[in-house]
Formats: sequence, C-alpha cells, structure tokens
Amino acid sequence: MKKSYCPIDTFINVVKGKRKGTIILHLFQGDKRYSELVRLLTDISERMLTKQLKELEADGVVNRKVFPEVPPRVEYSLTELGKEIHPALKGMYKGGILFEKSIEE
Repeated sequence: MKKSYCPIDTFINVVKGKRKGTIILHLFQGDKRYSELVRLLTDISERMLTKQLKELEADGVVNRKVFPEVPPRVEYSLTELGKEIHPALKGMYKGGILFEKSIEE
C-alpha cells in the first residue's frame, strides 16, 4: 500500500482493481475458500482473482490461511482493516445504485 497525496486516493488505490470491492463484500459475509470465490465471481478469470487476492493480502485487507491437508485447502478472510473499510464500500455500493438509476432514466 502506498500513501497518496489525499487519503481518498489511498483508499481508492487499495480497492480499485477487477472486482476487489466485491471480493471484500463477499468476505465480509464470512470466510471463503478459493473455490467459493471462483463460483461467486464468474465474470473474472481465476488468474485475475488470484492476482487481486494477492494484492489485497499485501495491502493488509485479506488474510490467507493454508491448511496442511492433501489436497491443500486455502481460506480467505478479512483482517480487522478489511472489516473497518466495509462501511465505506457499502456506501460506494449504494452510490453505484444511484448512478445506475440515473443512467436508466
């Protein structure tokens, strides 16, 4: 995570990317295995999902837990920081609905 000139820009730089906001919203509902996220996010490739999860983990928003099993099981969850930004993302979601309504009219 890199600090920007404005805190708003810092926030946007962390959550921008292919479906990062949606990933965070899904994880707010509970821990998810990688395969569950693949099923929930059908409009992005597995390669892109992996990239976004790695970036969110590097930024301290997502935890990745690998269980020592065969085959390996991986679960993703939100960190405390990830949980704290949920209200801001929910506000952006509501704002998106408002913009979509204005487009339809």
